[in-house]
Amino acid sequence: MGIIESFKMAIDSILANKMRSFLTMLGIIIGIAAVIAILAVGNGATSQITGTFSDLGASTISVSTSRDATDSQKITSKDVKALKDGIPQIDHLSPSVSIQAVGVANDKSKATLIMAGTPDLQYTNQTMDKAIVYGRYFNTTEYSESSKVAVISADTARYFFNGRENVVGEKINLRGQKGQISTRIIGVTKSTLEKMVGSFDEEEMMGYLSIPLTTANNLNPDATKITSLTVIAKSKDDINAVSKQIVNILSVRHNTVGDKVYTATNFLQALDQVNNVLGLFINFIAAVAAIALLVGGIGVMNIMLVSVTERTREIGTRKALGATDRNILFQFLTESVILCLIGGLIGLTLGAILAVTVASALDITAQFTLTSIVAVLIFSSAIGISFGVYPARKAAKLDPIEALRYE
Repeated sequence: MGIIESFKMAIDSILANKMRSFLTMLGIIIGIAAVIAILAVGNGATSQITGTFSDLGASTISVSTSRDATDSQKITSKDVKALKDGIPQIDHLSPSVSIQAVGVANDKSKATLIMAGTPDLQYTNQTMDKAIVYGRYFNTTEYSESSKVAVISADTARYFFNGRENVVGEKINLRGQKGQISTRIIGVTKSTLEKMVGSFDEEEMMGYLSIPLTTANNLNPDATKITSLTVIAKSKDDINAVSKQIVNILSVRHNTVGDKVYTATNFLQALDQVNNVLGLFINFIAAVAAIALLVGGIGVMNIMLVSVTERTREIGTRKALGATDRNILFQFLTESVILCLIGGLIGLTLGAILAVTVASALDITAQFTLTSIVAVLIFSSAIGISFGVYPARKAAKLDPIEALRYE
């Protein structure tokens, strides 16, 4: 008996019991649909998250000193200049110093986070958007002269100045733990936290300002000791080399070679960690969903055993007419595989529809990979073979004489 004949007989048997065949495939359908949907939505979410990280700073390096670093091992302004001058692959570099203060203007006060650094802070500041809406950022001259100038976020400007964003030229007082200064606003940025407004009360949000690090000394000299830097390389291909050079230069300048006082972490390493965690989580959820496939496989085995019992006389007749054990085995195995393949195709379609629907609701793009689709179809076929072997062998081993006597 050929493959085509076995295929036709399997299809006829499935169509003869449509409802039973559908219920048998249901576990396979649910399992495949769940796995496909989870993988597609999970891959889409992973892609969006890592894409966002990449946009924020695929070429960004964070440099920090160890907690037990002495004052002499802290990073200095001369170190910042040496790094900028000595590593041509660096595009922007600035200390990352944050100071808690109270902003006061127009009889209003607000807890304010002040980001202090060099003029490159415009590009390295992860708290405020680098885009200037009005005015400009502070320059090298204002930095070297400790000018009392500030760049304010748009939402903070709206709070202090009665809803206005263009507040260039206005004054704002800053009260730190050990001093206070009056600054002139020279620029307004679009705050990265503006998109949170609507979920949070804008008046309860902190204010955000950036000022020259040299000016911040007037607020709290202790807080302005540099313990970390944010560096942006000209290309993400340079970040590993730049990271090593930064650590080497700082270690040599402070005579700490081999002491691991300085650490440079780049965003690509963070991205790898995020991808690994997300991948493990998605695979775990998919594995849980795949349990439905195991249940479906058991259902296939059960229905095939019933089918063998119901068709005992048919098996006896075919053996009496010359069918071999191999012919009978192949016939029932083909039927089992076709059941799982049809279930797999239906599950694949439903899973794709479910993935697109869920992804659309979450405002992400579902991502289907050829590998996952092929793997799912191969897996469903493997289930048909694995759970169909026992019933098929049982049918093949039936004694033809006993089978013909079966009522």
